[in-house]
This record gives sequence, structure tokens and C-alpha cells, in this order.
Amino acid sequence: MSDSRPIGIFDSGIGGLTVVHEVFRQLPDESVVYFGDTARVPYGTKSAQSVQRFAMQDAMFLLKYNVKMIVVACHTASAIALNLLCDQLSLPVFGVTEPGGKAALKQTRNGKIGVIGTRGTIHSKAYDRYMNALHPDIFLMTQPCPLFVPLAEEGWMDTDVTERIAQIYLSSMKRAGIDTLILGCTHYPLLKGVIQQVMGSDVILIDSAEETVRSVKQVLQKKQMNNPGQRKPIHRFFVSDIPDQFQEIGERFLGCTLSPVEQVDMEVIEMLKISKISSMKIE
Repeated sequence: MSDSRPIGIFDSGIGGLTVVHEVFRQLPDESVVYFGDTARVPYGTKSAQSVQRFAMQDAMFLLKYNVKMIVVACHTASAIALNLLCDQLSLPVFGVTEPGGKAALKQTRNGKIGVIGTRGTIHSKAYDRYMNALHPDIFLMTQPCPLFVPLAEEGWMDTDVTERIAQIYLSSMKRAGIDTLILGCTHYPLLKGVIQQVMGSDVILIDSAEETVRSVKQVLQKKQMNNPGQRKPIHRFFVSDIPDQFQEIGERFLGCTLSPVEQVDMEVIEMLKISKISSMKIE
């Protein structure tokens, strides 16, 4: 058996391209439909109710393109809305929290793990619940880093300003002696260089995008849902605002030319009501 339908991926902006990058690397035969909700970025500063509504609308948009699974490439949405999505959808749905947590628990040498993310992700305590349930003795330190998202969005990957902000955010974790740091937002791998520089080479950075796609690959193989690879994969990218900026940053990050990024009318997204989700289930 095989399944040539695309993988659906959504995020609040460009950060989910770290997941797309990993799909291209680990699953080169798979097609991708990506939606970046750039009109409402960032999700990390929004209420839980808003994030749940946005995530449902994002997922429903992807369902229009007959995706075979959905990857929630946003830590805030994974932390706040993943259970809701899993309950409402009958196709596989992946978040980015659990894969990163598992990898950190395997990598830590001294049992001291740090998590950085948006305020929404950190305040949800999703990592705290997951990791303490598996290893109650783990020392877990969390830190919201809200300015990292706009820095990544603006392409300020390696500037003095970015380094100074990283030093302020990460100084307490460095003093605490953590040896493993989860990049708890899919934007953050774009800043991996400066984060590693501030934390030091002995600290292991966990890229949740890489770990999530590894989990996706395992499920595709187990369920025999891989694209047979007989045709060249087709990728489509949608955003809710500023497609030109997304295309410029996306091509620079992915290292390839993207097909024209398509802008979706926000009225179309807003009309995707949560109450209609049950009628769009894919069996």
C-alpha cells in the first residue's frame, strides 16, 4: 500500500518551515501543503481560546487539499490545541511537544533540562506535565522568549541585538547548569547559531522539528502511507498575509525556489467554523 496525498503542515508564520526543511531532508518523496497564518502571528501572545480557534481553522483549511496527516508545526498550538484536534479529526495529527521532550530525556546527562518557547507554550506547562509524568526527578527549567519570534520573522539570525537578547533570556539557565535545551518554538531553530553561542558548546540543543518529522516517518512506514515516489512531489505554500516576505525568507531558509506563495483571504479562514469540523472528517 501507499498514499500519494500530501502532508499538511501549519504554523503561525515562517517557523514551521523548519518542519518543512526536515520533511524535504528525511522524506524527499512526500508532497507538502503548508499554511502560515502570517496575518495572526504570533500565537504565543494570544489567549488559549483564540489559539484553539485558529488551530481548528488552520487544520480545516488543510483538509480542503486532501492531506493524509497534519503536523502542528507550532509549539503554542501543540500545547494548547493538539488534544482538541486529535479528538475532532480522524487522520493522524502530530504536535511538536512530545517528540522534543522524548529526545531531551534521552540526551540529558545531568538531568537538568531547559525549555524555551513563547509565553503561550511556557504558561500551558505542556512540557512540565509530559516530562514530569515520565521522569518526576528531572529538573526542568522554562523560559518564555517572546522576542525570538519577530527576530526570526525579520531574518535577524546573527546580529548583536539578537545575541544580547539571547544572553538576557538564557542567563539564568546557563547559571543553573542545564545540559540540554529544547527549542520549544519552531521559529527558534532559525536562531540556533546564536543560542548555541550563548549557551556554550557543551549544551545540547533539541530541534523539535527534526524529532517530529522522525516520528512522522515512523508512522508513514508503519501504516504504509508513504508516497511511492513514482512522481516528483508537489509542494504548495499558503499564507494569510505578506506572501512576498514569506517567499523571500522561505527561499533563503530552505535553499530552493518556491512555487509562488499563495495568499488566502482571511474571510475564507474566518468562515471555517469549529462547529463544521465533524462534517469534514477523513476516514
